[in-house]
Amino acid sequence: MATTAYGLDVRDGWTRSMSGTVPWFLYAVLFASTSVIVGVTWDISWHRSIGRDTFWTPAHLAIYLGGIVAGQTCGWLALRLSFARGEAAGAERAATVRFWGFRAPLGAWVCIWGAFAMLTSAPFDDWWHNSYGLDVKILSPPHALLAAGIGAIQYGAMLMAVAWQNRAPVQPDAGADAMRSRLGFIYLVSAGLLLVLIATLATEYLQRWDMHRSLFYEVAAGIFPLMLVSTARASVSRWPATTTALVYMALMFVMLLVLPLFRAEPLLGPIYVHLDRFMPPDFPLFLAVPALLIDLAMRRLGRGHDWRLSALVALAFVVAFLAVQWPFADFMMTSWARNPIFIANRMPYSVDTAFQARWYTLNRPDNLRVGLSIALALAFVSARCGLWWGNWMSRVRR
Repeated sequence: MATTAYGLDVRDGWTRSMSGTVPWFLYAVLFASTSVIVGVTWDISWHRSIGRDTFWTPAHLAIYLGGIVAGQTCGWLALRLSFARGEAAGAERAATVRFWGFRAPLGAWVCIWGAFAMLTSAPFDDWWHNSYGLDVKILSPPHALLAAGIGAIQYGAMLMAVAWQNRAPVQPDAGADAMRSRLGFIYLVSAGLLLVLIATLATEYLQRWDMHRSLFYEVAAGIFPLMLVSTARASVSRWPATTTALVYMALMFVMLLVLPLFRAEPLLGPIYVHLDRFMPPDFPLFLAVPALLIDLAMRRLGRGHDWRLSALVALAFVVAFLAVQWPFADFMMTSWARNPIFIANRMPYSVDTAFQARWYTLNRPDNLRVGLSIALALAFVSARCGLWWGNWMSRVRR
């Protein structure tokens, strides 16, 4: 039976073979995506609390465990689909992409590339640290390669989940609806994990002392609508952008609470702040608020009005994000924020404590009229690109 580039006829054997059970390899790549992003967050805390240690830290092991699990799972899937015989195997191969004579789902190929990139970055990163010491920036050359590999694994997990979601039969049947709902939720969790990585890579421009600066809102407007809108457009769930944002916020909040439970001591000078616990990440950004407005706007306008929808999403995102993050910056300056939840009194060991008292003198409000206008323009472009990307993902079936 002939198939389109990204579509399968609902009558083919592959679609009929879908049962009420989510395939195990979707859970495996979701575990891999979770492992790498937990490891990344832990590793950043390790650098902020201890400094450079050996390559074999638990945080590094969590990162590369995720890469190995994703690579081996998707590699096994490619070999099985390439060499299996029989009518059932032929139906399965109809939902694959051919590459170098092998067959696998598109998302599996992306995960395999990501695993190779991650494993390649490992010795490169070790050599870099041994030669140059602690990173000054998050995106050093080996970290850029590692981030590309991690992003590929997380996006590959999204593609595998959305392909199964799009192939799930739409029938007035409780079992089919439950299956489609589970696949949709796995897709949104995968998207939320990728959102954590994107926010982490932009950390240097989105820290808690930047919330009164134009650049904070420009960076946020340029990256977050793209991810939230594209995820929502391809989803079958009711509140996709909100769910994606809540996955991001929940993971970061859990890491904020858990990391300080473990002991840590700085080992690399200069040491300005004595720490005896791991430094947690900042309190997560309130992305669920603009994400809720994005969901409402997309449900209101639907498809066929993408340019108007992009403008509405851009305005909603910038206004809502400003409305929650600006007063939160003021709150973080008060004594109410100096607790284990908001951690306003916690600083990395390498940062002078006097820096906290100079938040607004170092990062006082600048020309917000110009800055927010730029943020609106960036949010519009980001939302429009997100709709294009989401339209493509909603057609992925391989």
